[in-house]
Amino acid sequence: MPVNIDDLLPTAQEMQRQAAINDAEKAERYAQNLVAAEAEKRALIEKLGKSTDLSGDEKVALAATIIRRAVQNGLGEVQIYRFPGSLCTDRGLAIKKRKAGWEKTLTGIPLEIYQLWSDYLETRGYRILYQISDFPTAIAGDVSVILSWGD
Repeated sequence: MPVNIDDLLPTAQEMQRQAAINDAEKAERYAQNLVAAEAEKRALIEKLGKSTDLSGDEKVALAATIIRRAVQNGLGEVQIYRFPGSLCTDRGLAIKKRKAGWEKTLTGIPLEIYQLWSDYLETRGYRILYQISDFPTAIAGDVSVILSWGD
């Protein structure tokens, strides 16, 4: 029984159609992944914008653990947090420009960290620095929070 070439080898036009279908399916999966990632990002930013349920003592204990671990590793400072500038009421502009009163633009967890430093750590000689750590666009991106105790 002879082999039918049409069964064995599709036409170039059929292969182009199949390739177009595959490309469309890939594009659809990519679009779905983008939508899901954006939803996760919005949920995370919303969560970060809210306060934690930790008590003052729990926050101090957490800070002490972070500091001790950094000191054991020979560090005089440590980045303790990083958050999107969009959590600031001005999207991080006051931090970027180092304006007086920049701390009043903080919300959620970034504000809690600042208050923890102000209430407990500042009087013990610790310094805190909020600085823009990346600029993906003309607007500030992420803000790094650095706690230091060295010279």
